[in-house]
Amino acid sequence: MATKRDFYEILGVPRNASPEEIKKAYRKLALQYHPDRNPNNKEAEDKFKEAAEAYEALGDPTKRQRFDQYGHEGMRGTDFHSYTDINDIFSNFGDIFGGSIFDDVLSGGRQQRRRASGQAGSDLRVQLKLTLEEIATGVEKKIKIKKSKTCHTCSGSGAKPGSAKTTCPHCGGTGELRQVSRSMFGQFVNITTCLHCGGEGQIIRDQCPTCSGEGREGGETTVKVNVPAGVSEGNYIAMQGQGNAGRRGGPAGDIIVEFQELRHEHFVRNGDDIIYNALISFPEAVMGGDIEVPTLTGRSRVKIEPGTMPGKILRMKEKGIQHLNSHGKGDQLIRVQVWVPTKLNAREKELLKELSSSEHIVPSEEEKNANKSFFEKVRNAFS
Repeated sequence: MATKRDFYEILGVPRNASPEEIKKAYRKLALQYHPDRNPNNKEAEDKFKEAAEAYEALGDPTKRQRFDQYGHEGMRGTDFHSYTDINDIFSNFGDIFGGSIFDDVLSGGRQQRRRASGQAGSDLRVQLKLTLEEIATGVEKKIKIKKSKTCHTCSGSGAKPGSAKTTCPHCGGTGELRQVSRSMFGQFVNITTCLHCGGEGQIIRDQCPTCSGEGREGGETTVKVNVPAGVSEGNYIAMQGQGNAGRRGGPAGDIIVEFQELRHEHFVRNGDDIIYNALISFPEAVMGGDIEVPTLTGRSRVKIEPGTMPGKILRMKEKGIQHLNSHGKGDQLIRVQVWVPTKLNAREKELLKELSSSEHIVPSEEEKNANKSFFEKVRNAFS
């Protein structure tokens, strides 16, 4: 199964983008891959649907918050749509395709663009390794990160203290250059970022000597990460505004903390359950008894019933991992394995030979046939 792309990546916006920026980015993609402009184009149709899913997740504050915290897993349990029919997109986003959000583009009307304030900083991705014990209950972790910080000399402006920025003569301070063209669809305005000022609308004549006009410098910081109980390998948390500082006063990026599960000495994880293989002796399997097993919170004793067969599963209720964003816990499953000795002395061999003649030690023909019948059913199920 293909890995789903990040919704921010699909729309081409930073994680700290405003609702208006998200809507604008979606509008641009919707126009580019609209079915009316790309007839019989399967690739364009798929991109049209993909953009709609991204906008539904990020355009809704509640869904966006869940996606920021848990990624695609956070969309489960919500009314999030995975679009297969284009008509559903037009139905759900009628206000957009009704023309209100596209009027200024399709009619050639000029939008008043908000002047850019620097350039947004990049995101930082960090991998955080967690033990099953930490995952089971949640934990607070501290991470030391190298990142760019706001310049302490110019406070992020990029200009030498005491100097001032000047309006860009090429774009008149708007930060963009526009070119109007006409086509069969009507009049279109092609908007590009002004290369002379980088979209800021202002030019620095005297650069800050510390950051050379960037408005940021290298640094290091320690951040606290509150890991909720029940996370899985590949889940992540986005720490908004704590990434690399933006250029010349632009907003900071995010820190994306991805979780990794460390291999455990005793347990294998299966969802929110944990599995432990318990090795017992032949006499313990026959006569029963209590054995001590490790758990995520210490050690505990488990009763082995007389006549326990190899492979039997014992269950310790709610000794597993806390459910993510929910009440309750998984279980600890104990898979019983019987140890077969390989080194015996003469006396031990003599005792085993004596026992092997007992009718209760070796399986009867009826039990052999029952076992054969069971494996016959398994073979038939897979044939």
